[in-house]
Amino acid sequence: MKRILSISVLLIAYLATFAQGHFKEIEKSFKEPETKSVLVVSHRADWRNAPENSLQAIQNCIDMGVDMVEIDLKKTKDGHLVLMHDKMIDRTMNGKGSPEDYTLAELKAMRLKNGAGIKTRHQIPTFEEVMNLCKGKIMVNVDKGYDYFKDAYEVLKRTDTADQCVMKASLPYEQVKAENGEVLDKMIFMPVIQLHKEGAEAIIDGYLKHMKPQAFELVFNNDSPEVQRLIKKVHDSGAKIFINSLWPELCGGHDDDRAVELHQPDESWGWIINQGAKLIQTDRPAILLQYLKDKKLHK
Repeated sequence: MKRILSISVLLIAYLATFAQGHFKEIEKSFKEPETKSVLVVSHRADWRNAPENSLQAIQNCIDMGVDMVEIDLKKTKDGHLVLMHDKMIDRTMNGKGSPEDYTLAELKAMRLKNGAGIKTRHQIPTFEEVMNLCKGKIMVNVDKGYDYFKDAYEVLKRTDTADQCVMKASLPYEQVKAENGEVLDKMIFMPVIQLHKEGAEAIIDGYLKHMKPQAFELVFNNDSPEVQRLIKKVHDSGAKIFINSLWPELCGGHDDDRAVELHQPDESWGWIINQGAKLIQTDRPAILLQYLKDKKLHK
């Protein structure tokens, strides 16, 4: 029994050391201007194998070697930030209503559902629990969470994790600065630009002039020469490019299902990489990781 416990302790220590070493590589790849590596961002963590936005789904990503997890935030009746994508809890929990209808204790008394809609043993996590889990192991990308920008910063400050969490919004610089200027420079902020919409280039120019973000999330429903010109413009600015391969309308048809179901990874992820993308958000993290390793674009 003692031998089994000793082996378990050694295994836990090894995994912790491995995760810390991997995080240093993630930081280096995200922050350095020129890097060969492409970072894998897992959408709602590992939602195919655990409830979306759950601690288990995030832990799965850490164990898998994913570089960044995407999460969503809502606020409880008593002011706690929790992980939830929808405005209502009906789809992902065994309850009804909005998170704002319940205290944290009331939400914790419920359980998360899995992808098949079956109740599990997992509880809804707080943003603070998530950042403590991810600290020194994996980066975090807050998608639906701009409404709680200042509250999120307080959590990041308390957990000393502001340097590994990316906040974002699909809003012009002037609006973000006016609404959250006092904390904007204290966090990693990534603008989301809809390249196929009118005025996209003006929004890009606004950020490049006033802020020079480390990364831009670029969304486009086609891969026209104009879209590719704007992608190149962002790339040439020195900012990292973040592209979603979740479904065709986000990446001009170069999506996950094309890679996996149509067996055309080079027309999907390969095309995205050729545009200069250094972060790819996916619903197929394990397969994308292997693809990148085969291309020697991920350790």
